[in-house]
Amino acid sequence: MSISPYFLDLGSAYQSEMDDLRFDSEGRDVLHQRLAGKRQEMAFLVQMMDTSPEMVAVVFHQGFDFTEKAVMEHLLSHDSHDADGLPAWSSLAGGFALAPWAQDLAHIVLQAPGGEKFLTLTAGLEYMAGLPVAASIVSAEEGDDDEDEDSDENGDNPLVIFEGVDEREQSGDARARHEAGSDWLVQQGFDAKD
Repeated sequence: MSISPYFLDLGSAYQSEMDDLRFDSEGRDVLHQRLAGKRQEMAFLVQMMDTSPEMVAVVFHQGFDFTEKAVMEHLLSHDSHDADGLPAWSSLAGGFALAPWAQDLAHIVLQAPGGEKFLTLTAGLEYMAGLPVAASIVSAEEGDDDEDEDSDENGDNPLVIFEGVDEREQSGDARARHEAGSDWLVQQGFDAKD
């Protein structure tokens, strides 16, 4: 399977957003409560779909039941920042089923400009999040510099299934994006993340 640099980049940001939502300051897992709160604010969050899709896409977490692996893998191979370069939302319909609550959210999203592109991206991000290698992608991009941990016993990179991606380049981009996001959150009044 080949995942484009575009989806790898978004996937890393999506996973970071999930990680930020998962635990409160006392270490309790509050992901479900936080996602439930965000789902209630969907009409407001649609304003962020274009600028920060990963921050909005999390509201659909566990809302997809993927039935056609090939459809989703084809989507993840696309490397495009514009809607014209991605498969249409309607063309993905045979690749998954939406949970009833996710259908309600999708209806709100589709009323907004760019809603179809956002839902296409969201489907790809949710599919990636369920892949067995998703955690490996994030840990490799978040500065796990120990080469022994990033290599298999033959010294090969375990992420070679993602053809055409320079891991060091992705790691630097992800780190810079993560730092910029952390700085922005501090400016908004949130505590700095260790």
